[in-house]
Amino acid sequence: MVTLNDYKSDVPVAWCPGCGNFGILQAVKKALVELAMKPQDVLFVSGIGQGPKLPHYTRGNVFNGLHGRTLPAATGAKLANHALTVIGIDGDGGAYGEGVQHLLAAARRNVDLTYLAHNNQVYGLTKGQASPTSELGFISKTTPLGSGQPLNPLLLALASDVSFLARGFAGEIDHLAGLIEAGIKHKGFALIDILQPCVSFNHTNTFAWYKQRVYKVGADYNPADKAAALVKAQEWGDKIPIGIIYQQSRPVYEDTLPQLKAGPLVKQPITPLKLEKLMEEFG
Repeated sequence: MVTLNDYKSDVPVAWCPGCGNFGILQAVKKALVELAMKPQDVLFVSGIGQGPKLPHYTRGNVFNGLHGRTLPAATGAKLANHALTVIGIDGDGGAYGEGVQHLLAAARRNVDLTYLAHNNQVYGLTKGQASPTSELGFISKTTPLGSGQPLNPLLLALASDVSFLARGFAGEIDHLAGLIEAGIKHKGFALIDILQPCVSFNHTNTFAWYKQRVYKVGADYNPADKAAALVKAQEWGDKIPIGIIYQQSRPVYEDTLPQLKAGPLVKQPITPLKLEKLMEEFG
């Protein structure tokens, strides 16, 4: 039986007291325990940032790479061993700024992995610059006159024909854990945008600010309706929806690759003679 203790890490947590990342960390662990998933069967892939430190604070396989390059590494790992559960983790800078083209490619290809975007609307690790999702007019060290129009990651993902799209809130841990669980169970690329207050560098979008605005999509909402999802994705301001915004079933990238039909690459036999012949062709 898998318990929360199986995911306990001895690494000291460097997040600020009250950081929204704590709620996300707890939700990730709850989801994995609920799925009875053993740490050795999970790979966390992250880049650089406060959110991408999450894998350090739990147990499991970890690859920590370059800022904004989480998804290429996660995709490569999934193709090498598509039996592995792969969870990518980024902040809004890595996901929607430096790595945005990788997000579009992963959504379009429908790689079977779960991607958690810690969206605090600011660059926290580098101490408070405006990010792609900062509110219009957000004052920061790099935008003293106010930031420009923010990017809408939900609309962007829908335009890329994403197969699973959800939005959670770090202040609703049980609800967020359910979304992460659903994302992992989904066959295909799952983007979960997570509203995560930064207590040090974003004094606009606070826990109180979100608690006044977030609401859960109702049982009457149909996530298979893309037109409805496009409308829901544009709700922001006085009311912000959380829950599964869109879900569809379509072919998964790994299933289209003939070289994976015989099983995960890491378990397939290596034939040195074939490799030598291949090397000769490039010699």
